Amino acid sequence: MSDPLKLPHKLDPEKLTCRAIVETPKGRRSKFDYDPETGLFELKGLLPEGMSFPMDFGFIPATKAEDGDPTDVLVLNDEATPVGCLVQVRLIGVIEGEQTEGDETVRNDRILAVGCTSRLYGTISSVDDLEADFVDHLTQFWVNYNALKGKRFEVLRVGDAQAAAELIRRTSVKS
Repeated sequence: MSDPLKLPHKLDPEKLTCRAIVETPKGRRSKFDYDPETGLFELKGLLPEGMSFPMDFGFIPATKAEDGDPTDVLVLNDEATPVGCLVQVRLIGVIEGEQTEGDETVRNDRILAVGCTSRLYGTISSVDDLEADFVDHLTQFWVNYNALKGKRFEVLRVGDAQAAAELIRRTSVKS
């Protein structure tokens, strides 16, 4: 099996599409992370009762963000996608944020995307097409998620699909 971290993300700057790998499905309390040493997805944590991931959560392969991990992605899909699934996605925006732990602050942005096969969300082409309350709840999820780990997450802004594509270009790694 190929290393998912090294798969090409295949960013198409015109269609604003690329590949993503799901680590944690929507609706799950369990948080999974890809472990490159074993090639498996490891259970890394559990959210409290009543809190779950609001969208499929994963990463863009062949990227490395400022926090040292692959660039994060949140994917809207018709149903939860299995752990480890490779998904073709269409970029719709990015949550730009800073994460602080102790005295160290790093950027920790999250790409927002729609699964290319989605029927329910197929007409969404921009983060502006989402309800404002949904976006507010989504950003608040990351504030609360980080607070549970003793970290602070500050949303700097919510950017558009072009900003998401630029983030992928900026964090791309050469193999």
